[in-house]
Amino acid sequence: MSIVLVFLALLMGAVVWWLVKQTINVQPWVAHPATDSVRDEGIRSPITSKPLSNIKIGLGVFLAVATSLFALFISAYSIRMEYPDWRPITEPALLWTNTAILVLSSVFLQWGWVGAKRGNLQTVWLGVGIGGAFSIAFIFGQWTAWEQLASAGFFAIGNPAIGFFYVLTGAHALHLIGGLVALSRTVSRLWRRQDMESIKVGVELCAVYWHYLLVVWLILFGLLLTT
Repeated sequence: MSIVLVFLALLMGAVVWWLVKQTINVQPWVAHPATDSVRDEGIRSPITSKPLSNIKIGLGVFLAVATSLFALFISAYSIRMEYPDWRPITEPALLWTNTAILVLSSVFLQWGWVGAKRGNLQTVWLGVGIGGAFSIAFIFGQWTAWEQLASAGFFAIGNPAIGFFYVLTGAHALHLIGGLVALSRTVSRLWRRQDMESIKVGVELCAVYWHYLLVVWLILFGLLLTT
């Protein structure tokens, strides 16, 4: 269990590093340009870099909070499993398939991010579209795994291990659903053919979030398998 907490601490460190990096990359002479410069350049003014950077910082703060939440869940899990009424369960084999699906989702969103940095809208469409489809498939796969447990009688019985299984996997699924809402906004920008910089930032934030959720799921999945 201590190894899991170490991984979460490393994940938190990675989030903080990414957050600090985004803050350092904000150049004050770009974030606060002169009024004349803004008036001359119109919508192409570098002033757009400031709100975009704020969005990145906001994501970093959210990831730090989410990491703390999952750390609390895992700590409670480790404490509760020491009680005598704890009976380990056999996780559905479908979770392995769901894990592979989530990996593919993260890979395709990374591909879309690379396409956005290169200005290739076709690659962005493919990466975002396929990555989003795999994400939806993962959620349906998780729902199917929950139904398999319920049909096997692991829903209303007095085993705290079952409750924690639903809490951990459900909290992760809710975070992914929230990510899909954000991804839909990026798809909307693509559909309306907004400026490439806005699209690039949107795809970047989604890719970072999906990588984060993949790491969290691998930690949770490993924890469920070994306890």
